[in-house]
Amino acid sequence: MAEDEVQSALHNLPGWSLQSAKLHREYKFADFAHAFGFMATAAVLIEKMNHHPEWSNVYNRVTVDLTTHDAGGITERDVKLAGVLEGLARPLIQER
Repeated sequence: MAEDEVQSALHNLPGWSLQSAKLHREYKFADFAHAFGFMATAAVLIEKMNHHPEWSNVYNRVTVDLTTHDAGGITERDVKLAGVLEGLARPLIQER
């Protein structure tokens, strides 16, 4: 995706930013169980999409970075996955 397309997509992805040429988001949940539950639920959908994030979990936080390695940058697949993650996280997040 061109940089202007990425910036346009970010307008529809609250809390997401561009960091190190990747879509980036840090989620904060009430506790570890909610953070891990988010990751476990997301993993099933991610596997179906066959598009896997770079992510990590520390206690109640989940950090996500999205890029399409095969394409050498951000693609529509990353934007779509970011939207899926937002939909799953929205009812669980403590605050942004």
